[in-house]
Amino acid sequence: MLTAYDHPIAQILDEAGVDIVLVGDSLGNVILGLPDTRGVTMADMLHHTKAAGQGVKRALLAADMPFRSLSAANARKLVRAGAEAVKVEGTKELGQIKKIIAAGIPVMGHLGYLPQTSVKPSVVKSEALIEEARALERAGVFAIVLEMVEPRLAEKITNALEIPTIGIGSGPACDGQVLVTYDLLGLSAWSPRFVRPKLRLRETSLKAVKEYLAENR
Repeated sequence: MLTAYDHPIAQILDEAGVDIVLVGDSLGNVILGLPDTRGVTMADMLHHTKAAGQGVKRALLAADMPFRSLSAANARKLVRAGAEAVKVEGTKELGQIKKIIAAGIPVMGHLGYLPQTSVKPSVVKSEALIEEARALERAGVFAIVLEMVEPRLAEKITNALEIPTIGIGSGPACDGQVLVTYDLLGLSAWSPRFVRPKLRLRETSLKAVKEYLAENR
């Protein structure tokens, strides 16, 4: 799974064979220049989901439910914009998660470090996460993202579930992996320590723009 917020990137991911394209609320940091994801609105998510959806023909297109937006009505809006599934952080609103699933909309869970509610990034080591994962599975989610979960704990959670786990900074034992595409391509000015960029597009882009300016001034 990789993130996309627009048509060109979504198209590249889809053509490359990515299984799931995620329109993440990480667009707050990556695209909108916000300090965190809490400032991302439903309008933002609908706009970018529609754009990314234009580039996806094969992969599953999932979209984040932004901060304080969790409801079946909002999930339906994301589906109308092009999403085939929604992602929800945490377990505090299991009732709403069940309502979304009952409405026929697949839900992906998200445990560990939760950007919408956590103060700062940190590795999660609490064994209570195992029961939270089981609660999400019982509620009917089809997969769970494990973000910055201690690798041995992430392995325990993965082994305790029938549904797949998708890790980010949680070690190699998860069933799948997810990254912010801008981090993978080296476009971000800052990336988490666990990211190993495949390219350095920010540096390459700066060089290209400077060369263009030198040639034309």
